[in-house]
Amino acid sequence: MTDSRLADITARISERSANSRRAYLDRMGEMRGNGPVRGSLSCSNLAHGFAACGEGDKQSLKLTEAANIGIVNAYNDMLSAHQPLADYPDLIKRTAHTMGCTAQVAGGVPAMCDGVTQGTAGMELSLFSRDIIAGATAISLSHNMFDGALCLGVCDKIVPGLLIGALSFGHLPVIFAPAGPMTTGLSNKDKAHVRQQFAEGKVGRDKLLEAESQAYHGQGTCTFYGTANSNQMLLEAMGLHVPGAAFENPGTALRDQLTVAAAERLCRITALGNEYTPMAEVVDEKCIVNAIVALLATGGSTNHAIHWIAVARTAGIILDWQDFSDLSSITPLVARVYPNGSADVNHFHAAGGSAYAIRTLLDNGLMHEDVKTVWGEGLRHYTREPRLQDGRLVHVEGIRESADTAVLRPADAPFDAEGGLRLLQGNLGRSVIKVSAVAEEHRVVEAPARIFTEQDDLRIAFEAGELDRDVVAVVRFQGPSANGMPELHKLTPFLGVLQDRGFKVALVTDGRMSGASGKVPAAIHVCPEALAEGPIARLRDGDVVRLDASAGTLEALVPTDEWAQREAVARPPHHSDYGTGRELFGFMRRAVNDAESGATVFQ
Repeated sequence: MTDSRLADITARISERSANSRRAYLDRMGEMRGNGPVRGSLSCSNLAHGFAACGEGDKQSLKLTEAANIGIVNAYNDMLSAHQPLADYPDLIKRTAHTMGCTAQVAGGVPAMCDGVTQGTAGMELSLFSRDIIAGATAISLSHNMFDGALCLGVCDKIVPGLLIGALSFGHLPVIFAPAGPMTTGLSNKDKAHVRQQFAEGKVGRDKLLEAESQAYHGQGTCTFYGTANSNQMLLEAMGLHVPGAAFENPGTALRDQLTVAAAERLCRITALGNEYTPMAEVVDEKCIVNAIVALLATGGSTNHAIHWIAVARTAGIILDWQDFSDLSSITPLVARVYPNGSADVNHFHAAGGSAYAIRTLLDNGLMHEDVKTVWGEGLRHYTREPRLQDGRLVHVEGIRESADTAVLRPADAPFDAEGGLRLLQGNLGRSVIKVSAVAEEHRVVEAPARIFTEQDDLRIAFEAGELDRDVVAVVRFQGPSANGMPELHKLTPFLGVLQDRGFKVALVTDGRMSGASGKVPAAIHVCPEALAEGPIARLRDGDVVRLDASAGTLEALVPTDEWAQREAVARPPHHSDYGTGRELFGFMRRAVNDAESGATVFQ
C-alpha cells in the first residue's frame, strides 16, 4: 500500500502540473498519427531513408509493416563507460532481424567526461552539453523513419540529455541500454586518501597518477556512486531499462543478452503490435517521483536536483527543490556506496543492487507500484534479477534479504531515517545540500566567509595556509548564466584536509558539486546566482555565514538593515568566456534559466 505522504506529494505535483502535462500529452497524441510515420513519407523521402540498407531491410521498410528501430548512440572510445557501445548497433540490428524488424543508427550524440574536464575550462561546457545532447537526440529522430528508439548512453549529462530529447518524441516507445560499471580496482577510500595526501604535498604526482590509474582502469562506468551510476539507478526505477540492466559489467555474456532483450522488447512494444507502450505514458508523475525516491534512498548525485527537474518539465511535470526535500524527509537511506560509504557500485550490485532497493521501497509503500514500464504493467518487474539460462536471458525472483547489510539495508531498518538531500533557505537564497555523507557533527557550520570567484584561487589560498581556520568558502559567479555552472569537485581534497585538521568548514556556491559530493557540507546550486545579482553577490570577506543542514537554513549573519542596503558586486573582469570552445556557448549562457528550473535553455 502506498504511503499516504508519498501519495500526497505526488498529488501536489500532479495538481501543479495539470495544464502543462495535458498540453504535453496533447502534443504527443498529435504526433502519434496513424501507423508508422514513415508510411506518410514521399517516395523520395523514403528512398533517401533506406538508400544504404541491404535489400532485405529495404523491402521491410517499403512495406512499413515491421518495426524500424532508431538507435541513438553516445559512443566514443575516450569515455570508458561509453567505449563498449561501439558493438551495440550491430548486435541490435541482428536482433531486430530475428524479430522480423529492422534497426538503423539514427544518430550520434556528444558525450563528454566530467572526470577528464574537472577543474579545466572544458568543464564550463559540461552542463550545456546536456541540452546539446537533447537537441541532437531530437535531430536523430526527426527523420520520421522510426517506430521506436533505443538510447545508448551512460554518463553524467548524457542520459538526462537523451531523456529530454526522447521525451520530445514521446509517442514512440523508448528503451535505454547501458554498458555497465568497470570492475573494481583501487578502493574509492584509498583513492580519496591519496588525493588528500597529494593536496597536502605528502606524495608526488607520480603516486597520485598511479592511484588514479588503479581506480579507473578499464572499460565501464567509474565505480563510485556519482551521477553516471545514479542515472542507471533512476532509469531502473522509471521502468526504462530491461530489468536489472543497470550494473552488469561490460563484456559479459549476460550484458550482451540484456542488450538483445532491449532490442527484442522494443520491437514488441511499438504501435505495430499489441503492447504499444509510448514513452509519454511511461514517464508520468508517479514515474518521476519513483526516480527521485530511488535517488534519495541510495544517496545519489546532487546533479539530479537539476537534471530531473529539466527531464520532468519536458514531460509537462513541474518539480522544485521543495518536492525533493519533502520526499527526502520520508525516504529512508537504504544504501551506503562511496562517497556515502566505503563500498563501490559493484559491491552494491552484489549485495542486491537495484532489484533489492526497489523491492524494499515498494514493500514499505515508498514507491508507486501501479506504473507502466517498458517491461509491462507494474514496477514489481524491477525486483527481479537477470540470469542466463542456456545462453538466453531469464528473470528470477530477486533476493528478499540484503547480502551485505553494511552496504544495503531494508527500508524499515535503514542507515538513516531520511534521504540524503535537503533544501536550504535563507537570506542567501535557496540551495541544496547532500547530507548522506556528512557526519552529524559537521552539519552545522558557522564561520567567517572567504570569497572566491575562481576555484583555483581557493587552491592558492589553501597552499598559502590562509584557510587554516574555521571558514565558509564561498565560490561565486559559477552559476549557469555566468560560466555554465561547472562542478567544483577539485576543491574536495583541500576542504577535506581542513576539516580533518579540526576546523569547521563548509562550501557555499552557485556552482555544482560533483556527483561524488562527500563529507564536507556544501550548499550548492545557490539561487539566484551571483551574476543575476543574487544575495550571494552581497557577501564580503569576513561576513559570518551559518549553514545549518539540520534546520534547513543558509544565512549571512549580517544586520538586517545593513544587508538590505548592500549592493551586489559585479562579476570580476578577469574571467574569460573564450577558449576551449566557450565562445560557442555564449547564446546558452544568455538563455539559460536558473538551477531550480533545471538550468536549461528549453523552458
